[in-house]
Amino acid sequence: MAPVTGTAHDTAATAPSGEGGAAPARRSGARDLAAAERRRERRSRRYQRRSRWYRRDVRWSPYAFVAPFFLFFAAFGLFPLLYTGWASLHRVELTAPTDMEWVGLRNFARLLEDEFFWNALKNTFTIGVISTVPQLLIALGIAHLLNYKLRGSMFFRVAALTPYATSVAAATLVFVLMFGRDYGMINWALGLAGIGPVDWQNGAWTSQIAVSTIVVWRWTGYNALIYLAAMQAVPNDLYESAALDGASRWQQFVHVTIPSLRPTILFTCVVSTIGATQLFGEPLLFNGGGGATGGADHQFQTLGLYLYEQGWVNLHLGRASAIAWTMFLILLLIGAVNWLLVRRLRKSA
Repeated sequence: MAPVTGTAHDTAATAPSGEGGAAPARRSGARDLAAAERRRERRSRRYQRRSRWYRRDVRWSPYAFVAPFFLFFAAFGLFPLLYTGWASLHRVELTAPTDMEWVGLRNFARLLEDEFFWNALKNTFTIGVISTVPQLLIALGIAHLLNYKLRGSMFFRVAALTPYATSVAAATLVFVLMFGRDYGMINWALGLAGIGPVDWQNGAWTSQIAVSTIVVWRWTGYNALIYLAAMQAVPNDLYESAALDGASRWQQFVHVTIPSLRPTILFTCVVSTIGATQLFGEPLLFNGGGGATGGADHQFQTLGLYLYEQGWVNLHLGRASAIAWTMFLILLLIGAVNWLLVRRLRKSA
């Protein structure tokens, strides 16, 4: 009996201590569960906050990245465009730009009757044609040569781009010396061929050819590199197939390269035409100290020069704004023609 009694006594003695140890253990377990729940809630809130920031970042960051461009465009592109459009409907002088008198479309009507405006438009068209066509043809030929595996091809590519990096003033100064009537290099070379000296600056066609030569020299290399990049994207399979059919190098160039470059050629034509419409620096500096008249008889005065003469020499800001908007409408017309041609090319492709 003694062992039974001893066992009962031990059980009775240890029972209270067992209940007292389980309670703190349960409370400790509950606290751990609560702490874990709080940590889980904090992680969930942190995740949701990061997720919100991530969604905002993905949604608004592209707008933030492109915003500087649109801010500068609004300040230096859109505002001048709207301001000149408003000024073109007023009589306003450059010396008092806030004193405006409403004249409606009179500035545009005067342009239609202005022989100097039509002369500038004709000169712009002529110089544009005799500079753009040779420029793009030469650029196409240079790109075709650079497309071959030449030794030192990188040097030739950099050399082709060098005129583009030259300033207009420096290039025009050199060409003015070359086209000088008495001591110019061009007349010296013509003299060797038995041709008499040419007055490049005072003749109508000669002055426009001289100005066009400067434009051709500056922009040919730039267009050549554009053509070269497009040529290197033409698949070699086309040339291999043409070679297997017995096509010569020239036939491959005409029947493979040129059709593959049609969108690029159209792009360079449009860009060069836009550049010719805005031609300003070359004819201004070619005239030397003659100002913006474009020669004694306005023989190489472009629309850009005529705009400058009206706005900054004669101080007629309203008329200059009308000329600027006319040039803008011409560029829109060129853009529309480009869009129609691209659309037609895509349909034919």
